[in-house]
Amino acid sequence: MAPLFDLTGKIALITGSSRGIGAAIARGLAEAGATVVLNSRSAADVDRAKVELSGLNRPAYGYAFDVTDQKAVASAVDRIEEEVGPIDILFNNAGIQRRAPLEQVPAETWREVMATNVDSVFFVGQAVARHMIPRQRGKIVNTCSLASEIARPSIAPYVTAKGAVKMLTKAMCGEWAKHNIQVNGIGPGYFKTELNRALFTDQAFDEWVRKRTPSGRWGEVEELVGVALLLASPASSYINGQVIYVDGGLTAVM
Repeated sequence: MAPLFDLTGKIALITGSSRGIGAAIARGLAEAGATVVLNSRSAADVDRAKVELSGLNRPAYGYAFDVTDQKAVASAVDRIEEEVGPIDILFNNAGIQRRAPLEQVPAETWREVMATNVDSVFFVGQAVARHMIPRQRGKIVNTCSLASEIARPSIAPYVTAKGAVKMLTKAMCGEWAKHNIQVNGIGPGYFKTELNRALFTDQAFDEWVRKRTPSGRWGEVEELVGVALLLASPASSYINGQVIYVDGGLTAVM
């Protein structure tokens, strides 16, 4: 591991890391030397994810807590700091998707998507930053989306939430960069994850994605690890307030 990307001795908390993008990032950070702290609402999911990382011979911890519950978040972050050590790296990755025509979206669905995709970034980011600021160092990476920039029918709550996460990333940079905390975002395009199962199993939509994406295919979650390492490591010491889109070129072309 090149020194610029070496995470040996660092502690990384990844929310929503029992599967999909979060699990892939956790594995990538562990392979780079980090001690990873996994999170999910489900203790069983956390335990399963820990087992999947056991072959790397790297320390891995798991904390089950609801990222939409501010008090639970604050308590869990304090426990991690006390029981594992200082959180050097935070990946705000937890998220959900709910699909429906905008005129049919129930208010409770709107609030659920906002709570999981936006409130959690604020709650966890704030709780971790309160520990990072006195140390005058830290890395925060928020999972944004292609939907932080462009919309499509049936996912208005998700698009709105991810647009908010992009701006919250910039706001965190504006507030915390002076404390040597780098806050950036990763904007995945179309990746084969559980969140997108309804899309890549739909033949018509699958064909549309392949035609619309210059790379001609869906992304694999492992292809997010490189940019995750960049933003978690010393290599990004002067990158702040940015969202890096990993989308096979989709946002680059009409």
